[in-house]
Amino acid sequence: MVDLLTQEEVHEMLPKRPAAGHKGTFGHLFVLAGSRGFAGAVKLTCNAAMRSGVGLVTAGVPAPLADVLAAALVEPMLLPLPATEACTFSYQALEPIYDFIATKSAVVIGPGLSQHAETMHLVRRVVSECSLPLLLDADGLNALSEKRARLADRKTSAPDVVFTPHPGEMARLTGLTTGEVQADRAAVAVNYAALWQVVVVLKGAGTVVAAPDGRVRQCPTGNSGMGTGGSGDVLSGIIGALLAQGIGAFDSACIGVYAHGLAGDIAARNKTERALIAGDIIDVLPDAWREIEGAAS
Repeated sequence: MVDLLTQEEVHEMLPKRPAAGHKGTFGHLFVLAGSRGFAGAVKLTCNAAMRSGVGLVTAGVPAPLADVLAAALVEPMLLPLPATEACTFSYQALEPIYDFIATKSAVVIGPGLSQHAETMHLVRRVVSECSLPLLLDADGLNALSEKRARLADRKTSAPDVVFTPHPGEMARLTGLTTGEVQADRAAVAVNYAALWQVVVVLKGAGTVVAAPDGRVRQCPTGNSGMGTGGSGDVLSGIIGALLAQGIGAFDSACIGVYAHGLAGDIAARNKTERALIAGDIIDVLPDAWREIEGAAS
């Protein structure tokens, strides 16, 4: 039986914000995301992060998308990076990425990346050498699934790594079927968190968060309306923002899934589950944080 996260537990995990804090206090998140047709993933991830307490967010995007996204993003900053002819990340982006993240706080990789071969190669290289707290989602995980036999031997020195697969992505990462993943979600998440030495957030109804040391929690918040395109990008932004604020991987994941689901529940009361879209979740994140921060300790 997996223990459910409680609002009081999440409240205790979330550190108080120092009254004298400034944007440097709350970290700088780098988001590597986007490709032709998937600029929206960049916007959702970055705006969710900005609504989750991080001081600064910079989106690394394929250069041809930069002008479009500059018009769509106000608070986040942009880093145009070398692109392939297909408007995905080129391997030539490697050195500019390394140079940029050297002084940053955390990294999110994956939303809207595409599975272009050159981009997948770039992602694997960045992940293998990144020393910052790191979240991998979507095509960031698909890049690793192509070489899943090597996952247990990752050489990254990152102190806090979070994988956020949905069941299909988890199946590709493990070699199991989606049915096998779904048959015992907690056991699968715990087993692979220990094998890979990462925090696994196995998304879906009753999202499971598992740590390499065996800790595991199930999220009680969320609803069917959150089964909509972009909802996972919002979660990546929330957890990435928490990592950038110096919160450990397991706590960041637990706080993030609870806040994401709570915001989804608030949004569903306003919009209905049927009409819910990912942007609605971001719009009510302030209400979710207010509830969490006001919870009795």
